[in-house]
Amino acid sequence: MMVLVTGGSGCGKSTWAEGLIAAHAAGRRYYIATMSARDGESLQRIARHRRQREGLGFETVEQPQNLSAFAPAPGAVMLLEDIPNLLANEMFDGGDPERILPAVRQLSLSAELLVAVTNDVLSDGVSYAEGTRAYMKKLAGINREIACLADAVVEVVYAIPLVIKGELPCVS
Repeated sequence: MMVLVTGGSGCGKSTWAEGLIAAHAAGRRYYIATMSARDGESLQRIARHRRQREGLGFETVEQPQNLSAFAPAPGAVMLLEDIPNLLANEMFDGGDPERILPAVRQLSLSAELLVAVTNDVLSDGVSYAEGTRAYMKKLAGINREIACLADAVVEVVYAIPLVIKGELPCVS
């Protein structure tokens, strides 16, 4: 089963997604971390996410690019945190954005449960530079494709999950 979790920045989607995985009793738990530590702010965010998932039984896998290089144990439960960072790394650090969707498809086929976290983009009405617009358009396309593949799509608003497609998995 695959669940796509979306929402705005700071809305609680990561914490909610971690809780969904933690409540799922079966399988080995992977946290697929895609953020590259580039500055003080990213280091703080990484530290905050590590504290949030302490004691939840995750094995952290650092995979800022080339998601298909990760070979999880069959039947694992996985949290992919997050699609926007993965795309930025692929687009701007010499990777290949076209390998993201096939890798997500493959993970969803091998997982008992895959929870992928993304951000809502293109809804703020702000005009951005061409490179940023290209990134946002690509992310919107990837989000649409993953939403189509996903069994459930959840938007987290003020830490409240709103199911907008499908049903959430039963958890223990």
